[in-house]
Amino acid sequence: MKTYKVRAKRWARGWELHIENLGATQSHTLRDAEMMARDYIELDTGEAAGSFNVEITPEIGAGLDGQVKAARAAVAAADVAQRQAAAQSRDTARRLQRAGLTGRDIAAVLQVSPQRVSQLLKERDGDGETARYATG
Repeated sequence: MKTYKVRAKRWARGWELHIENLGATQSHTLRDAEMMARDYIELDTGEAAGSFNVEITPEIGAGLDGQVKAARAAVAAADVAQRQAAAQSRDTARRLQRAGLTGRDIAAVLQVSPQRVSQLLKERDGDGETARYATG
């Protein structure tokens, strides 16, 4: 599926939407930018609405673009770290359970609630494994 890249630049009345290799249109808000870009692309190319993607990149200027990029990268890294922590917690809870600890003891060791232990033991990991023992 084709992706149209759109640079959104601020101006006095909203945003200029520069559509790569096509032209430009405008939008009052970033929230409406994708819809406006899609309408322009459909009219200019004749392509059906669902036959392409639109990738909007706001350009703020004043040194803020780098900050925005860094903030988004930090959020993405935090998401990866959170997923890794959850996988490690699931694995550890299962190993503790196999070692004979009850759900309450696992909760005390991991410093989480017994309800969280129950969730960890029920959640599937990347291999589709779930707990096979009672949490006690």
